[in-house]
Amino acid sequence: MPSFSERIIGDNPVVQETNPSAGGDLGNRLNALRAGVLGANDGIVSVAALLLGVIGSGMDSRSVLAAGLASTIAGAVSMAVGEYVSVSSQRDTEKALVRKETWELAEDPQGEHDELAGMLEEMGMSADTASTAATEINSRGVEITVPVHLKLEFGLDSEDLTNPWIAAGASAISFLLGAALPMLSVFFAGAGNGALMVTATTLIALAVTGYVSGKLSKANPWRAVLRLVLGGALGLAITYGVGALFGVAA
Repeated sequence: MPSFSERIIGDNPVVQETNPSAGGDLGNRLNALRAGVLGANDGIVSVAALLLGVIGSGMDSRSVLAAGLASTIAGAVSMAVGEYVSVSSQRDTEKALVRKETWELAEDPQGEHDELAGMLEEMGMSADTASTAATEINSRGVEITVPVHLKLEFGLDSEDLTNPWIAAGASAISFLLGAALPMLSVFFAGAGNGALMVTATTLIALAVTGYVSGKLSKANPWRAVLRLVLGGALGLAITYGVGALFGVAA
């Protein structure tokens, strides 16, 4: 019977590439890049939508910029805090796995030997070779043995655990970079052209990030572009309409 990871991964090259146990450092880098693209999309859409809502309400350009700046700061802080909490929980889990493997090697060395030999057999070794290799690895001390078990069982590098501060900083920066596009467009827009500039900049930026995310996911990039542009256009239209409605009511 295939393992849980094998049932999940199957023959899907995308999952194999991004699963830590299947893609290693390459998968981690691709996941980080994808997270950056998603963070930038959040910054683009959320700030652009707020700007259009405020513009639609008829507020002056200074108020529009102030609202956009407040939204940018709040969004970046929210992204950073959320990512910090999420990755901190992941890091705690990784540390718990390190302690678990260390304890199991001390308390049940034969069981760990058999488990390691079984994993090596699944990788293509004969039973005798796998058993010999497991014996040699387990005789090298916990500094060698624990990282090997963690890598083979969980795809985890005990020397390179996830860092919540780096993740939080990356999320905040990607959000800020995304938010900078609609903010700059409204800042440099001429009188009465704010809504048009924000909309054009946002849709172009979404098309670019959609294409990049589609390529990274090995999916049809134009389908990703279409989804993002249509979804973004709908969101911008709704927020502008709401702003205009409340602006008239005021």
